Amino acid sequence: MKISAKLKNSFNEHYLEVATNGATRNVQIPPKPTGFGSAVNGGEMLLLALATCFCNDIYREAAKKNIAISGVEVNCTADFGAEGEPGSNFQYTVQVTSDAPKNVIAELIEHTNRIAEIHNTLRIGTAVTLVNS
Repeated sequence: MKISAKLKNSFNEHYLEVATNGATRNVQIPPKPTGFGSAVNGGEMLLLALATCFCNDIYREAAKKNIAISGVEVNCTADFGAEGEPGSNFQYTVQVTSDAPKNVIAELIEHTNRIAEIHNTLRIGTAVTLVNS
């Protein structure tokens, strides 16, 4: 699966595009009030990526196990310090709404935590490489 993200920014213009295997979608986020940059920062987007990944994966894994889910809430937090410092203390909580027994949902959440791709990408400390174009 090939995933990409594209950002184009100029004064009062903020264009975001994501794609998976060629299926492209636009993402709407306004520019900063100054007109340059994004109104949402990278740390917020990283936490949103974690929340989105877990949400999508819990529905996927529930479907595999024939567990009916009617709602998911994921709350991610992290600490960021001075400019240039990496984030730390990444944590998240999950609430799953379902008529399934609590122990079944608890196991589903634990299983999903183990296999969530974005979470596992961060856990292994993946390199990020600048490729000059």
